[in-house]
Amino acid sequence: MIELTEEPYDGGLAEGLIAGLLADLDERYAADLDGLTSEEVAADQAAYLAEVRAEEVRRPVGIFVVAHLDGNPVGCGAVRALDAARRVGEIKRMYTLPTARRRGVSRAILQRLEAVAQELGYRHLQLETGVQQPEAVALYESAGWYRIEPYGHYRASPWSVCLAKELPG
Repeated sequence: MIELTEEPYDGGLAEGLIAGLLADLDERYAADLDGLTSEEVAADQAAYLAEVRAEEVRRPVGIFVVAHLDGNPVGCGAVRALDAARRVGEIKRMYTLPTARRRGVSRAILQRLEAVAQELGYRHLQLETGVQQPEAVALYESAGWYRIEPYGHYRASPWSVCLAKELPG
C-alpha cells in the first residue's frame, strides 16, 4: 500500500529523494551534458536545486509529498505557486525510485498534488519534464494533462516538454 505524507522540503527524506532524482536526470541526459566540464555540470545541478525553496512548497502556498511503500520512502513531488495572482501552480520534483516504478506511486503522488493544489486555490497547473522522460510524459497525458509551449526559463531548452491541466472549480 502507498502511504503519502507531507514532509519538509529541507528535511532528510527530501534530501535523499532529490539526490536520487538528480542522479536519474544525470544518467538520462548524460549525452546532452557530454562536453561540459565538471564545474559546468555542478553549476547546472546547483541552479536546478536553487529553483525550489523550502518555503515555496509548504502550506499555505504549496506542499511537498513523500510516498512510502512498506514504510520506505520511494517517491516525492511538490506543488508551488507559479503565478498566485492568476491562481496558477506548478508541479515540481516528481520522482519515484527505480525499484518502486510501475506500482502506482507517481500516479498517487500526482493525484495528491492536484487535490492539494485545488485546496490551496489553484485553478491551473503547469509542469516541465523532459524529452528523455517518456514515461513521465505518458503519466501526465494519461491523467488529463496537455502539452503547452515551454514557459519561463524552459523556453530555450531543447530538452523540455511542458504540460498543463485545468483544475475543477
